[in-house]
Amino acid sequence: MDINIGIKTEQRQAIADGLSRLLADTYTLYLKTHNYHWNVTGPMFNTLHLMFETQYNELALAVDLIAERIRALGYPAPGTYAAYSRLSSIKEEEGVPKAQDMIRKLVEGQEAVVRTARSIFPVVDEAGDEPTADLLTQRMQIHEKNAWMLRSMLE
Repeated sequence: MDINIGIKTEQRQAIADGLSRLLADTYTLYLKTHNYHWNVTGPMFNTLHLMFETQYNELALAVDLIAERIRALGYPAPGTYAAYSRLSSIKEEEGVPKAQDMIRKLVEGQEAVVRTARSIFPVVDEAGDEPTADLLTQRMQIHEKNAWMLRSMLE
């Protein structure tokens, strides 16, 4: 059945493509954050272990919201490691970095998600897609705050 929500097919496709990149970045950041939660050591163990857990739980909820928005626009949501690897601007982590390096890498990941979300806005604005704009605004706010909190631990 055709989708008639007031957004042209080409715009829905472009938005879904952008959201697929956002989903890939979010899922990759989720995996990295969960990995760090499991493997962090050192004097900040308890603080970081709990902070990483809070962040990966929030990211787990976010991937569902993003994927469901892609589906609402009429497109399949990517859901494989291969697709995420191809679409994500965040690289997977090899090995187990030191706690300070984990924090730095998570700051970079949080900021990468913000940049990806921000890059989708032009087509979202042009299409008048308020639900996606709202989702992007919420995601950027969360990731900017997480980056700030992590960055503060490095000072």
